[in-house]
Amino acid sequence: MNSSLEETLLSAIRTIPDYPKPGVMFRDITTLLGNARAFRRAVDELVHPWAGAKIDKIAGIEARGFILGGAIAHQMSAGFVPIRKKGKLPHDTVRVAYSLEYGLDEMEMHKDAIAPGEKVILIDDLIATGGTAEAAVKLLTQMGAQIEAACFVIDLPDLGGRARLEALGVEVRTLIGFEGD
Repeated sequence: MNSSLEETLLSAIRTIPDYPKPGVMFRDITTLLGNARAFRRAVDELVHPWAGAKIDKIAGIEARGFILGGAIAHQMSAGFVPIRKKGKLPHDTVRVAYSLEYGLDEMEMHKDAIAPGEKVILIDDLIATGGTAEAAVKLLTQMGAQIEAACFVIDLPDLGGRARLEALGVEVRTLIGFEGD
């Protein structure tokens, strides 16, 4: 990645120490989303590897993945699929349970959101331990999606999420990394 892009993105991301608990450095992209230049550059960089490719759907993980995913779907002339927490979607759903550090949670999507064989890119703002992204990959795979990649603005490589997804055979693309988080 060129240093100009990295500088643009890094300067647009707010870091909040000790949130949501002591010792955590929270990487807040709401400031990036509010910066037109940085938001556009992030979306363009996430779209670029698939320019000219036929991608059927962009799947975004609640909630910041919706914002990024909607913009990317628009750029790629692809449909958008929301992946949400249990109980938030109004029609027939499929769901998967996944582990959090404090217990279990579930995410779901509409049963008719993906047709078998559709090419899908998964989007979220950040990959840390990879538990949520792994659950989303399993949900999409269960529906017959062909996952082309999982894309994130931020990677926290020390937490192992990228490796977790790559172990599932999913290509991972990130724009910037924060070591030691």
